[in-house]
Amino acid sequence: MGHWAGYYAALNPRKVAKLVFYNTLYGYTADHPRIGRGSRLAMAQAPDQFDLERFRNYRLNPGDSLLPGWDRSIPLEDKALWRDPQVAEAYVETALASDPTAFDRNPPSFRAPSGALADSFLVATGAALWDARLITADVLIVRSENDFWSRPEDAALLRKHLSGREVGRVEVVQIPQATHFVHLDRAAWGRSTFLDAVTGFLAGPSE
Repeated sequence: MGHWAGYYAALNPRKVAKLVFYNTLYGYTADHPRIGRGSRLAMAQAPDQFDLERFRNYRLNPGDSLLPGWDRSIPLEDKALWRDPQVAEAYVETALASDPTAFDRNPPSFRAPSGALADSFLVATGAALWDARLITADVLIVRSENDFWSRPEDAALLRKHLSGREVGRVEVVQIPQATHFVHLDRAAWGRSTFLDAVTGFLAGPSE
């Protein structure tokens, strides 16, 4: 999660020289349509609170639960034109392999800690968990145009806070038409742009 990396870099500025934010939430801005107030993450009777009773410490995710959100974000009927089916299959297999108990259940499912959702809910409802103005590293902000997780205002405010620092440079790359999963999509649909931006930034000189 990008906001965890930002949180660490804000607390430990001398330990981070370069930092990449990729489709990250930032906070300060409420009303996230997917994971904010009143969303599936919220308590029905208290829409501004995370539903801890439902999600508990972790949730069980079957492998096929990883693909519908990705499918909906691809603007083509034939998803294979946008992503390699073997990559999607490997994505599911790797997620299941991350949990040694996955195949003890039917259907197989992997455990995913709910802390990430709880933190994201806080950020998506306007909480400021960290302040980018404390970061001294060089920063690259990468955002997919059609990302469903981060919002344009997250990237805009993050850039504003980072640009106001006296140290560290900031670069911003928005990838046209790209999805949240651009790192797994076909090269022509943004993966090459993503990889070139990240590798070029990391290989380049620090300010």
